[in-house]
Amino acid sequence: MPSDVPGFDLGLLSPVTAGHDDLVSDRLFLDALVSAEVALVEAYGTIGLAPAEAVAAIREEFRADRGIRPSSGIDAAALATDAVAGGNPVIPLVGVMKARVPADAREWVHRGATSQDIWDSAIMIVAKRAVEQVSRSVRNAQEWLLQLAERHRDDIVVARTLTQHAVPTTFALRAVNWQRGLRRAAARLDALEFPAQLSGAGGTLASFVEVAGSPAQAEQLVASFAEHAGLDAPDGPWHVLRHPVTEIGDVLVQAVDALGKLAADVATLSRTEIGEVAEGIGGGSSAMPQKQNPAEAVLIRSAALRAPQLGATLHLASALAVDERPDGAWHAEWPTLRELLRLALGAAWHAASLTAHLRVDAVAAAAHLDDTGGLVLAERLSLVLGPRVGREEVAELVARAGAGEDLADLVRGLIIRHDLDLDAGTLLDPAGYTGLADALVDRALHADRRIAAPREEDA
Repeated sequence: MPSDVPGFDLGLLSPVTAGHDDLVSDRLFLDALVSAEVALVEAYGTIGLAPAEAVAAIREEFRADRGIRPSSGIDAAALATDAVAGGNPVIPLVGVMKARVPADAREWVHRGATSQDIWDSAIMIVAKRAVEQVSRSVRNAQEWLLQLAERHRDDIVVARTLTQHAVPTTFALRAVNWQRGLRRAAARLDALEFPAQLSGAGGTLASFVEVAGSPAQAEQLVASFAEHAGLDAPDGPWHVLRHPVTEIGDVLVQAVDALGKLAADVATLSRTEIGEVAEGIGGGSSAMPQKQNPAEAVLIRSAALRAPQLGATLHLASALAVDERPDGAWHAEWPTLRELLRLALGAAWHAASLTAHLRVDAVAAAAHLDDTGGLVLAERLSLVLGPRVGREEVAELVARAGAGEDLADLVRGLIIRHDLDLDAGTLLDPAGYTGLADALVDRALHADRRIAAPREEDA
């Protein structure tokens, strides 16, 4: 049944990715496939095998030098239909490309390659570009969080453990901890490798040795192909050694995890009864005009809930690839990795936007410090008073305060009764019980940020 909407997936069911998945669209994958085929021809030319005229003709037909997409003029829908017979789109693509170049250049299109060489290399081309964008968005979110920490470094807030008030902390430390998770994810994103694949039908490079005339020439071909494709030179065939794919998946999951942690906290802290933060844009309700929903946090969290199982699918398929080309596991990677990239692109962009516009209500945060009548300092009272008057008396004091008696009066009475050299006001000041919070914040703020401060319009 034909669809009345052009395109299978416009993001209607995945609002976190809507508008942020162009880098992993089918058309971008097709561009990457064509680019990989052209890179192979250029590699043959670089090592002196393909005639310069053939290389020039193929490059002229398919390069985007003049602002034309490499896959311009290729019917992607028809290619997808034709891919069914052979199990992948490279087979019909080769026929289309050969038909578009001069007869004397056709033998150099896909020369010696197997479909997996081109497809795996294309996946790496797409993944590399997408990961670079994810990393930029994550680093922008990091910087916005550091700026929030600078502005709110003196704002004391309640730390919550197992959903309950625990001890005082600072909003700055909370922001820095979110930033630390993103910083580690960004470092892993930046450390990823994107190797080219050029191994031949069985991973032996036999076809390339035959065409090139020697093992040394075949090795040069692989290095040249990687360079022309903009990829890393592989340390060997990875037809069924799929760590390049699973490592990308693992790092993407870690990145989305870190984004999800930020989003979950923002959603909790923006609850009506808490109200310590609010998203600065969006969040309207179709039925309740009084609401400002944490929409971006919700979208990011939706991605974080989906990403881990996609990572697991990559391991199930990629890591258990069999023989010299697996029966279906290879195909299962494609949409799985693409969806992970797509989620990371959307979640990271929304995280940069969320952190750029996040508003902190320091007054509400300060008010919550007294929600339990000062018992947010109970741990401190136990540590300071326990050795002096006994744990039992401190426990009784805390219980009476929990029952409604004034904690300050109880502490002052205990100090007088035991003639302690302590000041109740100092002892019950939340700002005096934040431990190393300031030092931890300073450490983050004084570290090399490695990126320029983002502009709000770049969120």
